[in-house]
Amino acid sequence: MVEVQRAVAEELDRLAPVIDELGRRFADAGHELALVGGPVRDAMLGRRHTDLDFTTSARPEETERLLKGWADALWDVGREFGTIGCRRGEWQVEITTYRAESYDPTSRKPEVSYGDDLAGDLSRRDFTVNAMAVRLPGREIEDPYGGVVDLAHRVIRTPGAPEDSFSDDPLRMMRAARFAAQLGFEVDDSVVEAMTAMAERIDIISAERVRDELVKLVTAPWPRRGLTLLVRTGLAERVLPELPALALERDEHHRHKDVYEHTLTVLEQAIDLEHRLGGEPDFVSRFAALMHDVGKPRTRRFLDDGTVTFHHHDVVGAKMTRKRMKALRFSNEQIAQVGLLVELHLRFHGYGSGEWTDAAVRRYVRDAGDQLERLHILTRADCTTRNRRKAQRLQRTYDDLERRIEQLAAQEELDAIRPDLDGNQIQQLLGIGPGREVGEAYRFLLDLRLDRGPLGEDLAAEALRAWWSARSGPPLPGGATIGQDAPTRRAYP
Repeated sequence: MVEVQRAVAEELDRLAPVIDELGRRFADAGHELALVGGPVRDAMLGRRHTDLDFTTSARPEETERLLKGWADALWDVGREFGTIGCRRGEWQVEITTYRAESYDPTSRKPEVSYGDDLAGDLSRRDFTVNAMAVRLPGREIEDPYGGVVDLAHRVIRTPGAPEDSFSDDPLRMMRAARFAAQLGFEVDDSVVEAMTAMAERIDIISAERVRDELVKLVTAPWPRRGLTLLVRTGLAERVLPELPALALERDEHHRHKDVYEHTLTVLEQAIDLEHRLGGEPDFVSRFAALMHDVGKPRTRRFLDDGTVTFHHHDVVGAKMTRKRMKALRFSNEQIAQVGLLVELHLRFHGYGSGEWTDAAVRRYVRDAGDQLERLHILTRADCTTRNRRKAQRLQRTYDDLERRIEQLAAQEELDAIRPDLDGNQIQQLLGIGPGREVGEAYRFLLDLRLDRGPLGEDLAAEALRAWWSARSGPPLPGGATIGQDAPTRRAYP
């Protein structure tokens, strides 16, 4: 306890330029002000914040008046919820009027009403570790629900009955899983029971709010804790049903992996490789790891000899991933990034034990585009075999592929592969105008570039003339015509 008190005192001293000045401004105006929630919790955990949350007896219009002249910038996008935000130097501040909020059983939006005092405000907080406050400017700590004890025991509990808390705001069920992932805490049994019994209540929460909680959970230090809780309580079935679906029943001969456990291991191994992206939590690579095998349940087939196949689960999984992310209102950019990684996660294994031609390397780089580094991470993380020799062989093979990519990239600028002739040159050389034929010629030259590397304009022009001449040439066996039904890149060997 002494260490906690020391940590809090040190953190409050660091925050003094903000909390002391604001405390005096509000007190002089006859209003209460308290630092509340996450900043207080993290102060006790020895963590530092520049985003600060306060609660006050002042109404939003009075808060706004008191901040004018003190804040560097002011915004009121949360006014309807009683919140006024501002920036002062490096500090981001949000001040919310004492409030109570709850959900109508059929509504996605909270009904907000103002509360009367700090005790009432804290009683409506989600969890005890977030229901602590520091009154300002006197710095008295308020902890009416034992948040300090729960921090010491590393447990997530609600201030009152969890059923009441989750009825007020069903998103708190996902927040319980998120805090388990962020803090590494256990969730109290009573909270787990309530989450399980009330899981369907999450359906009234908007997709955007669910998405935001999911992102915070996935990018937390211990996402497995939160994800397994979502699956255990049935919440995942409603917000990310592809995840629990991975828990395939195992066949009696145990001839395929536990896909669910494999997926969580791939996620953790992808996290271990994030240093390749700079070390910060990367949602795209993590979510791709989480979704990379979601196509397996739909593609699973048992063969006569008892073996199990999942043919084309990469393509099916990519479609499922894009559909789920669209339903959760992710950005088009993130949908495209994660979908591409899921679609390509097996590409490396399609080349056997490493017989990679230069053309195959170029296509790998071209198809991955700006997601190449994330694809490296996902492919490496996807090796969860306990066979050490097999794991080492796969690692050596991928090491070799990366070296090949580096060598070719230095020679050919792989990250900007283009045909040796552009569209204008194609039109001029063939004497044609803009249209479908230019696109066909461009694709032919791109395939040629990928297969044979840089040719230079003269050889590319020669190849293009040969391809163009052969497009309407004599029929091939079976009735195909060169450049039409036959693959274009065979027109010029």
